[in-house]
Amino acid sequence: MSADRKTLLVTGGSRGIGAAICRQASEAGYRVAVNYVSNQSAADALVAELKGAGGDAFAVKGDVGHEAGVIAIFEAVDQAFGRLDAFVNNAGIVDAKARVDEMSVARLERMMRINVVGSFLCAREAVKRMSTRHGGQGGAIVNISSAAARLGSPGEYVDYAASKGAIDTMTVGLAREVALEGIRVNAISPGITDTEIHASGGQPDRVARMQDLLPMKRAGTADEVAGAVLYLLSDAASYITGAILTVSGGR
Repeated sequence: MSADRKTLLVTGGSRGIGAAICRQASEAGYRVAVNYVSNQSAADALVAELKGAGGDAFAVKGDVGHEAGVIAIFEAVDQAFGRLDAFVNNAGIVDAKARVDEMSVARLERMMRINVVGSFLCAREAVKRMSTRHGGQGGAIVNISSAAARLGSPGEYVDYAASKGAIDTMTVGLAREVALEGIRVNAISPGITDTEIHASGGQPDRVARMQDLLPMKRAGTADEVAGAVLYLLSDAASYITGAILTVSGGR
């Protein structure tokens, strides 16, 4: 593959929305770094799929919940591709359904460490590589937020909703901070999307339970969210920064 092709890093890229973003980005011509934290088989399978279709990709292990892990991820991209043109802040967690008065300090600290601090650290490293202030050539960042940020997720996971509210604020602030440095920063705010994240939060039936309450009477797909991400990364969105695009079927 040509060394001048744009490169993309997707954290949490081995499954769900992250994997859909990697597939669509590879089809669009990006060289793709697929980050994962534990499921190496899923990451390796995705990389093999992308390469089999003529793409250029590699898997990189790293935990965004720790600064050393974040730095290692970005250094691996430096070594593999020599540049970074686009970054998707996708890695994140949800916990078991609980009220606020049932949440432990350990749960809250883990939620904020991974979803908020990890996203900030990743954005920091991306800016260091893409900003013209640091000798970069510019680029685009898309943060994955959630409709939960405005809905609050009462009785389920207010902590997760709050962490995504922080992502929305970071998106607006960072976009304005680096607007003159060649970097656009936007966010996608998905609604109910049919991915494994619901099962990881102990609610594998959540999509089925919620879909009749949605205006379109169905959940979104990972591909529908990924399509919006690719739009915001593309030159078609060249005058869009600081935006939070809701992809929720009207919810």
